[in-house]
Amino acid sequence: MKKLAFTFLCTLVILFSSCKDTKKNQNNKDVEVAAKSSEMFSLIPDSTKVSFTAYKTTDKLPVGGTFKIINITDAHEGITTLEALNGTKFSIPVSSLFTNDPTGTRDPKLIEFFFGVMNNPELISGTFKVENEKCSIDVTLNGETQNIPLTYETVDENKLTFKGMMDLENWNAMDAVASINKACEVLHTGKDGISKTWSEVALQAEVMLQKNN
Repeated sequence: MKKLAFTFLCTLVILFSSCKDTKKNQNNKDVEVAAKSSEMFSLIPDSTKVSFTAYKTTDKLPVGGTFKIINITDAHEGITTLEALNGTKFSIPVSSLFTNDPTGTRDPKLIEFFFGVMNNPELISGTFKVENEKCSIDVTLNGETQNIPLTYETVDENKLTFKGMMDLENWNAMDAVASINKACEVLHTGKDGISKTWSEVALQAEVMLQKNN
């Protein structure tokens, strides 16, 4: 009888200890989940880079460039990198254009004969949008606002790259295309003797985010 009572007591102790350990493990997991969910991402504004590729001649030769200044507003935190970017607004001074032209003539021509003939020629602005994991940007140029769908790639946990294609015809900017083509007529003439500036422009952006606890 004493042996049976002792065995029963030991069983209770083991069960109690097991429940206590299970509760402790569950509490630890809850703490880990809470800590993980408290991690928020936010954009590092001065890390944002924007580049473009325009095309000339009927062979569609690429001409690349960047903008040295990208002003960011309405940035906020999010539990994912995309959520942190959603709703972020940007503005780009046209004067920060840089195409790395060794002659030093291309940038002034683009500013004068391309952007200069547009409405509001000094600024490009827009808003980054995320909906159902799909990304896009609303871009305001030449007084018009149109949407550009984007593809994106996560380079690492905190770095993303985005790519998109804009057709300047959607921004009613064909007069600007014609203007820069005339100003650069010889340079935009191919082997076939035809001078052409394409309305399509490829865009690429790179952003860095940081974790905030």
